[in-house]
Amino acid sequence: MLASESSALRAPLEDVMREAGEIARATARSAFKHWTKGDHSPVSEADIAVNEFLHDRLMALVPGTGWLSEETERLPDSATPLVWIVDPIDGTRSYISGRADWSVSVALADKGRPIVASVYVPVPDEMFLVSRDAGATLNGTSIKVRDGDALSGAKLAGPRRYLDRFSDLASGTLPQAKVYSLALRMARVAQGELDVAFAGAGAHDWDLAAADLLVHEAGGMLSDFAGRQPIYNNNSQAIQAALVAAGPLRHSTLIGLARDRGIDLT
Repeated sequence: MLASESSALRAPLEDVMREAGEIARATARSAFKHWTKGDHSPVSEADIAVNEFLHDRLMALVPGTGWLSEETERLPDSATPLVWIVDPIDGTRSYISGRADWSVSVALADKGRPIVASVYVPVPDEMFLVSRDAGATLNGTSIKVRDGDALSGAKLAGPRRYLDRFSDLASGTLPQAKVYSLALRMARVAQGELDVAFAGAGAHDWDLAAADLLVHEAGGMLSDFAGRQPIYNNNSQAIQAALVAAGPLRHSTLIGLARDRGIDLT
């Protein structure tokens, strides 16, 4: 898909995301069912309702695409070049408990890399939109990562063991409170609110694809600790290695520390 074609999807995607967010908000206004899946992760009525809505609308928006979602068990054919990668509610634990740090995360990937995406945070009404080679925005305003190579004074978010490990290696880091939505955690790097965000090994494609494009189009880097960009819809479990997102210089510093100190992040 051409960059111009992916950019043309931003406006209709925003409309779909706002409707999806309203479905989730409406469900939360009254008592709703939630339960635990076989992998011990939580799911709610809202996850299912938003997933069904997004499937209908997004598949109509770009006919003939594959579909990869947390709430859809069958994975798409890896040979399908265009695939929607969807987390209807990223941060379900947060959603169930009434917190605000949950999001709706959607990306369209072409040959394993996202080309247009959105992360929508309904409660504060934050709409992140991005398309390949056209920049990233938050509520219509362009966003950029905060760069610089120093870890002293840098705001870090992610699994506690990652924060502790890098705090031991570099003095003056500022570990932040957990952001339950992984997509939102990475999006906060794209907007410059966080300097660094980590994703533990085993995070899924649907947690990451949309925020991946946001970080890159905002001038940052998101990769594993060998510097490799994630490829999506690329394995039978739709999972990724441990990842780090940051501005280019700080990202290089972190990759170097992990390599030189032999940090085990599995």
